[in-house]
Amino acid sequence: MKILLATYWPIPHVGGVWNYMEQQKRELENLGHVVDLLGFNEDTSVVYIYNKDKVIEKEKIMPLLEAKLNEEAYPEIHANALVKYTEFQRYVFELSAAYLGLAEYDVIHTQDVIATASIARVLPEGTVLVATLHGSVAHEIRHQLTGMHKSPTSFMARAYYDELERIGATAASYTIVANNWMKKILTEEFQVPEEQIKVLHYGFDTDTFLLESKKVNESLLIPEDKTIITYTGRLIEMKGVHHLIAALGKLKEDRDDWVCWIIGEGDKQKELEKQAIELGLEDDVFFFGNRSDVPYLLSQSDIYVFPSLLENQPLSLVEAQIAGKPAIVSDAGGLPEMVEDGVTGLIYPAGDVDALYGLLQLLLNTPNFQSIIGNNAKIWGLDYWSLSKGAKSILEVYELALAKGREERR
Repeated sequence: MKILLATYWPIPHVGGVWNYMEQQKRELENLGHVVDLLGFNEDTSVVYIYNKDKVIEKEKIMPLLEAKLNEEAYPEIHANALVKYTEFQRYVFELSAAYLGLAEYDVIHTQDVIATASIARVLPEGTVLVATLHGSVAHEIRHQLTGMHKSPTSFMARAYYDELERIGATAASYTIVANNWMKKILTEEFQVPEEQIKVLHYGFDTDTFLLESKKVNESLLIPEDKTIITYTGRLIEMKGVHHLIAALGKLKEDRDDWVCWIIGEGDKQKELEKQAIELGLEDDVFFFGNRSDVPYLLSQSDIYVFPSLLENQPLSLVEAQIAGKPAIVSDAGGLPEMVEDGVTGLIYPAGDVDALYGLLQLLLNTPNFQSIIGNNAKIWGLDYWSLSKGAKSILEVYELALAKGREERR
């Protein structure tokens, strides 16, 4: 089978979607399939097939789009900057994908609603489209519109992204989601037929992760007399890291037998660093930036915290479970479906700093319980996140889509 994994987001990038695509490619190729990867490059100047020398430059397509989608003909596109940017980018992606050639693939597996909506419009006859949605773009935009993207025309952006989510979520033969939280959003808010949705957990390359966790970084200074609390992920408002730092500020008032490693980058990093200094945590909270040795860093940690305000199924939590770390997570989105409260982790109400502080105190005060929770998470995670099981489930959906396509062509 020849398969194209496609995303509207730049590849490669830091985050779960790229890791998912890389691991799926590797496992599917081990099973004898041919897999290519399609997306924008890092600065979105080209759309390309990442593993081949096949590139379409954005600057060669933009003049055509600017002539066709001019303000006089389409004033609604130009009325909101976010809408205008996305509309032009998605047409660049769509036209580039068509020029690069899609007819050689049996299955195109998109990784977001924008790529799905775009590819569906240029899908060759005989090729089937399957989508995996790693989160709700419309919900993320709604969240952003209350802050950094807020404007007098925000209502237009919300309506635009809601419609884009509906189109993208219904365009594929089958739409794969990681949990029932996403399924409920799609069926209740965006009118996706229930029979189109497949709820499948992500496969994860646990063997490689465990091998990487044993690669010692000799330059890392590990405090021997401190409990190490860790967060890994993007430093953006939606991830709720400011709530973690606030809880650590309260914790510092009671005890200093801990440090916190914050691993990742994002547009809120400077604000978070300032918050930590204002709370007197400059000697307790360390910002590591993006790292290539996350498995090893997690292996040296004691407690993992994921305080997100909006979440689907984060790879970083999967990694913490495989590393055998007790996780404290918020109840946002699909997180409660990944953690059994009191057994494989602890759950608190998203945004509740006092509750997060209380759970940190609980684990710091009960090292035996901390160890039990972490061990339970590892046992469960090694079985549940099996990459081979995940790839087998994906292939079953591909076969269903191909059979459905053959039936429709009769």
